Amino acid sequence: MILLREIWLLISNAGWTEILDILIVAFLIYRGLLLLRGTQVPQILLGIALFALLGLLAQVLHLQILGWFFTNFAPMIIVSVVVLFQPELRRILDEVGKIGYTRITRSHVRRQVYSSAIEELEKGVIELSRRRIGALIVIERETGLEHYASTGVSINGEISSYMLLSIFSPGSPLHDGAVIIRGNQIRAAACVLPLSSESYTKERLGTRHRAALGLSMETDALVIVVSEETGFISIAFQGELFRDIDVDTLRDTLARRLPAAKESKFAVGVAKQVEHSN
Repeated sequence: MILLREIWLLISNAGWTEILDILIVAFLIYRGLLLLRGTQVPQILLGIALFALLGLLAQVLHLQILGWFFTNFAPMIIVSVVVLFQPELRRILDEVGKIGYTRITRSHVRRQVYSSAIEELEKGVIELSRRRIGALIVIERETGLEHYASTGVSINGEISSYMLLSIFSPGSPLHDGAVIIRGNQIRAAACVLPLSSESYTKERLGTRHRAALGLSMETDALVIVVSEETGFISIAFQGELFRDIDVDTLRDTLARRLPAAKESKFAVGVAKQVEHSN
C-alpha cells in the first residue's frame, strides 16, 4: 500500500513534461523489446545479470579476489557485450537511423506496378519450387539492405519470373547467394548474408536456410527459401523460420507483410499442381 501511495503521489504531482518523458522512455523500451524479440538476447542478459549478481555479492561479503576480478575486467566485459550484441545493435541503429528512403522509393511505385511485381515473384518462386531449383530471395521492407546488396552484383532490373529462373539456374554465375528485392526491382544478386548460429535451432539447417534465418534476426526483411533437394518453400521473418509452406501460405504472407501485394490469380491456379509435385 505504501508503494502504491508513493506511485500515486508521483503521478499526481507530475507535470506534462514529466508525463511526456515517461511516455517517450516507455515507447523506446517497447520498441527495443520488439526489435530484440526472437533473438538470443534474453539468454545473454541472463548471463550478464548473473555476473552482476556475483559482483554485488563480492562487495557485500568483501571477497577481495572476486572483487578485484570484476573491478579490473569490467571494461573487457563491456567490450564483450558490444561484440555479443553486434547484430542486435546494428538492427536497432538501422531502425533508429533510417531516413525513410525505402518508403520514398515505394511511394513512387504505382500500386498496380508493385502488385504486378509481387505476382511475378510468386510465379517465379512457384516455378523454382516445381523444378527444385535452390533459391534465396530477400524482400526489403523498412530496414535498408544496401550493405548486403553491395556484396553482390548490381542488377536494378524489374522483377520477372524469367529473371529469377535465369539467376538461380545451376549454370548461372549468379545462382550462389541471395537476390535482394527493393520495391518492384531486383536490386542485386549473388549477395552474401549472415549465417545464423547452428546452436540457435534444434534442427540441422542448410546454408540457405541459415542465411535466411540469420538475416531475419538482424533486419525486418522477409526472406523466401526454395530447397534444392525437396523443392519445399520456406519463409524466414523476425528470427523465425516457417518451413515447408504451401502456396496459399506464401501468398497470404506476402499479402500481410507487403501491404501493396494483392492476391495472385496465378498462384491460386497452380497451387494444387505445386503441392502435388512436392
